[in-house]
Amino acid sequence: MNEGANRNASWFAKASIVFAAWHDPVARILNVDLLAVVIAVLLPWSTSGVVIFVVLWIIAMIPTFEPRTFLRLLKRPVCSTPIAMFVLALAGTLWSDASWDARLHAVGPTTKLLVLPLLLYHFERTARGAWILIAFLASSTLLMLTSWVTGFVPTLTFKWYMEPGVVVKNHIDQSHVFALCAVALAWPIALLARARKFLAAGLLALFALGFTANMVFINLSRTVLITVPIIVGIVALHLTSWRHMIGALGVLAILGGLSWSVSPVLRVKTASLFPPYRLYEPTNEPTSIEIRYQYWRKSIEFIRKAPFIGHGTGSIRPLFEQAAVNQTGAAAEITNNPHNQTLSVAIQWGIAGVLALHAVWLSHIALFWRADWIHWIGFLIVVQNFVSSLFNSHLFDFQEGWIYVLGVGVAGGMALQHRNLKPSPPRP
Repeated sequence: MNEGANRNASWFAKASIVFAAWHDPVARILNVDLLAVVIAVLLPWSTSGVVIFVVLWIIAMIPTFEPRTFLRLLKRPVCSTPIAMFVLALAGTLWSDASWDARLHAVGPTTKLLVLPLLLYHFERTARGAWILIAFLASSTLLMLTSWVTGFVPTLTFKWYMEPGVVVKNHIDQSHVFALCAVALAWPIALLARARKFLAAGLLALFALGFTANMVFINLSRTVLITVPIIVGIVALHLTSWRHMIGALGVLAILGGLSWSVSPVLRVKTASLFPPYRLYEPTNEPTSIEIRYQYWRKSIEFIRKAPFIGHGTGSIRPLFEQAAVNQTGAAAEITNNPHNQTLSVAIQWGIAGVLALHAVWLSHIALFWRADWIHWIGFLIVVQNFVSSLFNSHLFDFQEGWIYVLGVGVAGGMALQHRNLKPSPPRP
């Protein structure tokens, strides 16, 4: 009886802290952390919900600000490079020939980068960064379980036009989340197994197996099929050696071969990488590979015409419209996304944009160069975004871009805090 009363009193005390935020600095920080948890939970599922709670999170941050500390952090490349990317996008509206609606719309995807310094600042001072990572994993696990259900019972999908196994959004976004979680769990599984905590290690291994099996047997993005081996190779080389990297890729190849032999989904997706193929496209229409080739070919031509500062913000679609005149087939396709992050940036802002984009990735890679579980998460998120951006514009896309911002912000803040508390030399 006393234990139950004490437990209730404990929960009441925690709730009172949450509602005491207007006059208690500790409660204000807690509320900011809880709002970040909600964002992490919503991210695999929702778009509007994420935007709403990001705005609420920023508003909740305002009373907790220490201007001098924040300004000192802004001088670091991990903060200044994302801001520079946004400033360049804003400046690019001045020399663009696109309509102002198109220019401002193209600035929009870069605004999320302004949240990154705020996340780094906040999670450098709070000890609850792991809450956000756990919340994202838990939400993604729920999405994975729901995907299994709709994969076997397609009539349970939320919308009639969705593919079997795709719960919300699309199979590209879903596969991106599942691949990230599956690879990210490798480090904690190894740590728990080494510490002989086999029950916890087995539970996480079951989650990782669930994410992987879902992609193999239910639904899989072709981008993930290409990028996962590259990501595993880069991460293994970063943490170990060439020999271990080759071993990891060998194991991945064996598992991939076994999966290919028993999974119709994987066989179809693999075959679709080698033209000529017809996966979803009718026989009288160009395939997605043919269309992407045209996007890249035309993008290079656009860049050659304005190599230094590009054609301006929002100029991608008008350029493709002009290039599609009197064309047929794949050459007549019009887009505002050339399906490559570097090309997307180079068309609009030229070499200046490419330097700014890669400075963002490199500064964050440098932040996560050490070898522990915090840096493992951040390094993996940056590498996944970089590699997948070879085939998509994932830094500017909504879900993949916000996964990058939230993941790098939270893990980066934790890494900065870890360095302040326990300085150590960087990993060679």
